[in-house]
Amino acid sequence: MKKPNFFILGAPKCGTTSLVRWLSEHPNIFIPFLKEPHYFNFDGLRGTKTLEEYELLFQDAKPHHIAVGEGSTNYLFSRVAVPKILEYNPEAKFIVSIRNPVEMAPALHAEEVWQGREDVLDFEKAWRLQEARREGKFLSKAAQKYPQRLQYGPYCRLGEQLQRLFSIVPRDRVLVLVLDDIAENPRREYLKVLEFLGVPDDGRTEFPVYNRRKAPRSRLISHILLFLSANDFTRRVGIRYPKLVRIARWLRKVNWEPVQPKPLSPKMRAELVEYFKEDIHLLEDLLQRDFSHWLKVEPS
Repeated sequence: MKKPNFFILGAPKCGTTSLVRWLSEHPNIFIPFLKEPHYFNFDGLRGTKTLEEYELLFQDAKPHHIAVGEGSTNYLFSRVAVPKILEYNPEAKFIVSIRNPVEMAPALHAEEVWQGREDVLDFEKAWRLQEARREGKFLSKAAQKYPQRLQYGPYCRLGEQLQRLFSIVPRDRVLVLVLDDIAENPRREYLKVLEFLGVPDDGRTEFPVYNRRKAPRSRLISHILLFLSANDFTRRVGIRYPKLVRIARWLRKVNWEPVQPKPLSPKMRAELVEYFKEDIHLLEDLLQRDFSHWLKVEPS
């Protein structure tokens, strides 16, 4: 069995679903059907809970698969996932995708509403509940198992998380993508990833966008699917019988409808800009890039 040699660490709502889909169709890259196994999240949200189950995901990797990997978007936020990955594969490579946290925070909130963890539909109200939720208050039953995901501020401080990653992994084994760049020229960024992974260009020219912002048609179905995904029996059966996972995916697919992002009020946007300002400056220092346009109160 081939071990995974690259990991897409996150961040959530930063284009990772599209990236995984594009890479999974490359003839020399293997990514398992379970997009986010979350095996190494020993301090938070976990999916696959045993090494045997985790390695089963990669049993179909063949000799021609030069790059074997997975993408679990909570690994970047986790404080233990990357050290655990390095214990498992000391030579692992890491891909991180980031975006303006002022835009990421409401996008993450919308995702949590769709997933069924978030029951406060208004982002501004959910933002104001963060302190109380740190104390275990105002959490839906579905969120109680992993309340950190509703901490939209800390979850979107990508500068802190990237700095932690750079402190333990050599920079030549980390590729950082910016969602703005992917949107502007997806093929250019895709080729960066292929070069980083050491695989040839497959000539891809079409780059469809996956996992756009959405809302559930039925919040009940969202809650049921969230419960099943967290259930140990269902998880084990799903790993050994991928068709069941595909059925769940189909249910998720039919249970959503696209929505246009609700514009933030100027006051709320200004508050987010102020909250994330230092972290954005940290990203600028770490990546030697200018993100001053992220700090504008008026959206670009």
